[in-house]
Amino acid sequence: MTITSPTKVPGSVLPPRTAHRAPKRPSRFKPGAGQQHKGGPFAYIALTVVGIGSLLPLYWTLVAASHTQDEVLASTPPFLPGGRLFHNLEAAWTQAHLGKAIVNSFIVAGCITLATLFFCTLAGYAFAKMRFRGRGALMTAVIATLTIPPQLSVVPLFMMMSDLGWSGSLESVIFPTLVSAFGVFFMRQYLIEALPYELIEAAKIDGASNFRIVRSVVLPVARPAMMVLGMLTFVQAWNDFFWPYLALNQQNPTLQVALGLLKASYTPDESIVMAGALISTLPLLAVFVIFGKQIVGGIMSGAVKG
Repeated sequence: MTITSPTKVPGSVLPPRTAHRAPKRPSRFKPGAGQQHKGGPFAYIALTVVGIGSLLPLYWTLVAASHTQDEVLASTPPFLPGGRLFHNLEAAWTQAHLGKAIVNSFIVAGCITLATLFFCTLAGYAFAKMRFRGRGALMTAVIATLTIPPQLSVVPLFMMMSDLGWSGSLESVIFPTLVSAFGVFFMRQYLIEALPYELIEAAKIDGASNFRIVRSVVLPVARPAMMVLGMLTFVQAWNDFFWPYLALNQQNPTLQVALGLLKASYTPDESIVMAGALISTLPLLAVFVIFGKQIVGGIMSGAVKG
């Protein structure tokens, strides 16, 4: 018995072979997700109202700093800047010794920010991608510290700084805040999504040490989140008043402590106090103008993960 292969009949067309295709995976996103939508009139009105409301306190600080105290406290306060701005700025600078206070604030905020970024990034990477015993319990303990009011630790912390001989020095403000539980949690959540295990395994196969992996793999991936965390930490350290007021003295204050002493006089001049507040705000505005693009990019980078 012979088996003959089918012959092609002239003029006939054989049906083409079709490869088996896997069923298409349904997308998690709705049609049009990730696309930019054109805002309507209501969106522009809402953004305008929010923008004006955000700038109004800064504008009032400028107006109050450029008038006399009688004009600021009048029944009908002024709504336009006056001509005493530079006079009040000079008075605030001289009376509160703001030059030394600004230098101290930059030292404190800068050291706290750099240390927080370094330690929180390392801890966040360890909690996100490293396997070790007790990882979940330690992370729970870190998060639990966020529920403890900072006022409860004031007395033991003050006694500890006194025993170390740091009372009245900047070390007493810097060292207790070198690491933050929020920073560890923030970096952990970001690195869980942004840093794939395959990238770490590839670096280990190439013979990279843990330090090399952190320097060449983790830090470039974590840079957007570090920019956001750095900005939040710097602003918080710059505006901190409670603990520096207790730990420092009048001869070595930070900027917020100096402004508090300016306000604590028997008859404070509100216009001069507002001038000092304006001086304390300008460095933050400068930092945001310089690093604003990177900060917004980091926020948006974290927003599209998932």
